[in-house]
Amino acid sequence: MRGGRCLRRLYMSGLWVPLLLSLKVAGWATLFAAVLGIAIAYGLSRWQSRWGDLVDSILTLPMVLPPTVMGYYLLVLLGRRGWLGQWLKGWGIELVFTWQGAVIAATVVAFPMVLKAARAAFEDVDHSLENGARVLGLGAWPIFFRVTLPLAMRGILAGVLLAFARALGEFGATLMVAGSIPGRTQTLSIAIYEAVQAGDDALANTLVLVTSVTCVAVLLLASVLVPRRARMKGLQELGR
Repeated sequence: MRGGRCLRRLYMSGLWVPLLLSLKVAGWATLFAAVLGIAIAYGLSRWQSRWGDLVDSILTLPMVLPPTVMGYYLLVLLGRRGWLGQWLKGWGIELVFTWQGAVIAATVVAFPMVLKAARAAFEDVDHSLENGARVLGLGAWPIFFRVTLPLAMRGILAGVLLAFARALGEFGATLMVAGSIPGRTQTLSIAIYEAVQAGDDALANTLVLVTSVTCVAVLLLASVLVPRRARMKGLQELGR
């Protein structure tokens, strides 16, 4: 009986610890990606320049680059020999092999999801409404928060949810930057890999099921929030 209880506790810890860590990492990563993505997407949607598409393509690179390549870039940047890593070390901050490093990796790979969706949503806003608010005497910030942002909110929320799903399932970049330390940096996707390598099919199947159900729920919610026209426009942007 005692042996069975110990095994059950070990099994549950192997399930809930990486799940809670993944939710924490994905939550923080989504927050950072949303703030940066919305701000940059708004700037790109209003920037009438031939360089806009080039900047957009560069910022979207994490979406098409292999996750391990993105993780290598981050490791070179944040590692002890990287210029940013050395600067942070002077302040007593180390991000490699920490859950904060996992947040940075997840933020980088999830950021393009918010950027693409938010830019499409901002470009779909009727500019005559913004001009009308400007005629009524509203400044740039009130127009953004009271007119532009509410009109684009559904598309932005869809991008945020997709970013959360992407951050939740991130594997390659997170493994490169944060490693696989049980209870500290071992997220759901890494725990699945470790369970398969250890031959623990029961735990692997459970983790896969939990991840799949969570991601499907997020995608369904995103499809409800975003209008069909915005979805089609976002797909066209992704196909460029």
